[in-house]
Amino acid sequence: FLTENIKFLENPTKADIIGTLHHMRDQVSSEDNLLIYYAGHGHYDEEMETGYWLPKDARSDNPVDWLPNTDLTNYLNVLKTKHTLLIADACFSGGIFKSRSAFNNALAVEKLYKLNSRKALTSGALSEVPDESEFVKYLIKRLDQNTQKYLPSEQLYTSLKDAVMSNSNTVPQFGTIQNVGDEGGDFIFIRND
Repeated sequence: FLTENIKFLENPTKADIIGTLHHMRDQVSSEDNLLIYYAGHGHYDEEMETGYWLPKDARSDNPVDWLPNTDLTNYLNVLKTKHTLLIADACFSGGIFKSRSAFNNALAVEKLYKLNSRKALTSGALSEVPDESEFVKYLIKRLDQNTQKYLPSEQLYTSLKDAVMSNSNTVPQFGTIQNVGDEGGDFIFIRND
C-alpha cells in the first residue's frame, strides 16, 4: 500500500474510529479497495448476541464507548468500495459475521475482482484471543513470504489458518460480512515489486 493511502490510528477512541469511517465516505469510491486492520480488545455480549471492539476509552463497567459490530457493518454498508477486507485481531472478533468455512474457489482472480466484496478475516471466533498474537505473526509472515502477484484474501486465510491453530488455542475465521453489499468477489492483495 502506498504510504499516502494509509490512515493509521494509534490507540483510537470510539469517536476516532467512527469519525474516520464517517469521513471515508467522501474519500473512497466504487473503484477503490479498502483494508481495515484492527488489533485490540473485543467483547461479546451473549444476551444481546453482539460483538464489540473495545477502543482506548472503553470501560468495562459502561458500554457507551464500546464499538458494536452493528456500527461497523453500517459504515461498511455505506462505504461504496469495490472490495473491503476487515482484518480483526481481537477477542470475539468472529462475531462480525455468521461463520462459514472457506471454500476452494476455481474462479480466476479477474472474476473475483470484478464482483464487489465485503469480507472479514479474524483472529478467532466467539472467544478470547491471547495478547501475544500468533494470528498477526502468521498474517505478516504469509504476506512477507508471498511470491504471487495476486493473492486473494481467502487464499491468505487458508495459508495461515492451520499454522495459527497449531500454535495457539484460537481458530481464525474468514467469511462474508452479511447484509453490506457483498456480491461474491474477493479482496485481492497485489504484490508491489
